[in-house]
Amino acid sequence: MYFDSTVPIPSDHVVRIKKDSIIYIYYEYGRKYDKDRGYNSAKRACIGKQSTTECNLMYPNQNFRKHFPEYEFPEEYSSVSRSCCLKIGTYLVIDRIVKSFEIPKMINTILGEKDGLLFLDFAAYSIITEGNAAQYYPDYAYNHALFTQGMKIFSDSKISSLLSQMPESTSSLFLAKWNENMDHRKKIYISYDATNKNSQAGDLEIVEYGHPKDDQGLPVFGYSIAYDSTNSIPLFYEQYPGSIVDISQLEFMLSKAQAYGYRSATFILDRGYFSKANIMEMESKGYSFVLMVKGMNKLVNSIIEEKKNSFESSRECYIRRYETYGTTVKCKLYADDTKDRYIHLYHSNQRRAAESMVLETKLNKMMDAMDKFKGSRYVFQKSFLNYFELTYDNDGTFLMYEERQDVVERELNTCGYFCIVTSEKMTAKQALEIYKSRDENEKLFRGDKSYLGNKSMRVYSDRSTTSKILIEFVALIIRCRFYTYIKDTFKDMVVKPNYATVPAAIRELEKIEMSRDYDGIYRLDHAVTKKQKDILKCFGLDADMVKQSSIEISKQLREKEAI
Repeated sequence: MYFDSTVPIPSDHVVRIKKDSIIYIYYEYGRKYDKDRGYNSAKRACIGKQSTTECNLMYPNQNFRKHFPEYEFPEEYSSVSRSCCLKIGTYLVIDRIVKSFEIPKMINTILGEKDGLLFLDFAAYSIITEGNAAQYYPDYAYNHALFTQGMKIFSDSKISSLLSQMPESTSSLFLAKWNENMDHRKKIYISYDATNKNSQAGDLEIVEYGHPKDDQGLPVFGYSIAYDSTNSIPLFYEQYPGSIVDISQLEFMLSKAQAYGYRSATFILDRGYFSKANIMEMESKGYSFVLMVKGMNKLVNSIIEEKKNSFESSRECYIRRYETYGTTVKCKLYADDTKDRYIHLYHSNQRRAAESMVLETKLNKMMDAMDKFKGSRYVFQKSFLNYFELTYDNDGTFLMYEERQDVVERELNTCGYFCIVTSEKMTAKQALEIYKSRDENEKLFRGDKSYLGNKSMRVYSDRSTTSKILIEFVALIIRCRFYTYIKDTFKDMVVKPNYATVPAAIRELEKIEMSRDYDGIYRLDHAVTKKQKDILKCFGLDADMVKQSSIEISKQLREKEAI
């Protein structure tokens, strides 16, 4: 693939080799000793072809970029460098989604049309390729339909420039516009969760050493998303220094929710956010909550003791969908609580078996470790003291251990139980169903790291990090709606087709292609298949729409080449 603009031919270590009427430029990047011939042979790579009008200029190719990375490349590739086969299926679906949300209008207003459409292309690239490395974007653009005017193909250097030069206010402006379009009159359930991202770029201000879930010994930054579980759509996100723990960040998220106009909302939170301070903060802002209680909490233990053997086999308490039994108790959470809360206690036989096995396995591993270090001065972690009485002699030599049976039995008796607290009156079944809607948010986070390639940000400046997180968020909005449409279409099927997942649907849609004929015009390569029709139907598209869109795409490309 050659650029359509010229660069000066390097002055050193180049060789010109003429083939037919074309002079190719080779760069000698090293030498290798040939044992058979007894001399050094040059290691060469073709880096371009000489201009036909200027002998000191050449048209560079990808090898030139590899051997001369310091050179600033042009922003776009020539249209003739486009593949003769363009994938358009997923592009049409993404185009449908972003226009339904008016995302192009929002982004273009903030960044301008040129950068705004490239922004959307990079978001689409993340979804389709499950990657976020700017250096591979031109390879994607080479054989995909694009949002840019005339489907112009930009280089990775342009992507890097977009990320590093995007105004700092871009994310706040987009989030303001995005949340302004939401219906604030209806009551919604907002699921909130946080994660962290490892980073090797230690010079980022936001990156700090903290307590990451996946501790690789690297500095991290925090990243959280508020997700509308009622309408299955992400609302807003936050990024914050890695040393800040998730539980203390909730206060700022609640203030942001208020600023965006969300008044009638119930927050769904996991056990990591259970604290008196967070509960009081939600109440002070007028928000209700559905909150999982931390395991082994004293309150939970006391309720288990009170309700044990009274509901675990009662068919009246059975929640069939989750194969769980549940009951509700009204009480106060803490001594100076001014309101009654609704404590929903659950028991699952499957969960009991699994949790008991985990505990027994942990205890056995601990005993194996203690047997191994008998007679040594090894100091065991604090977790060992929770379950065992350890005996040492006067010089600190470990002698023996004895299981704290009362502690182990108490924990075994709580296996299979879990608890949800709600500020509003509801049944145990309603509380569990609301909390389980968090699964959408969990899938969102898994999709962020697994399906969008964002486990690593691959940028080395604060501005680029902020820009990439915004693009990632827009990609999450698109992918989430992609998932929702597919799920809603196939949810009533007893046996779902193997393409009823986002990755599988994308793979199938990528087979909808346009080919360039001998006259240079792109045309739809073949008719839409039955599988593709089923997937397109999820988004309100059909074969006729695909055909019409392919004609419009072909027209765009012809107009671009005519310029």
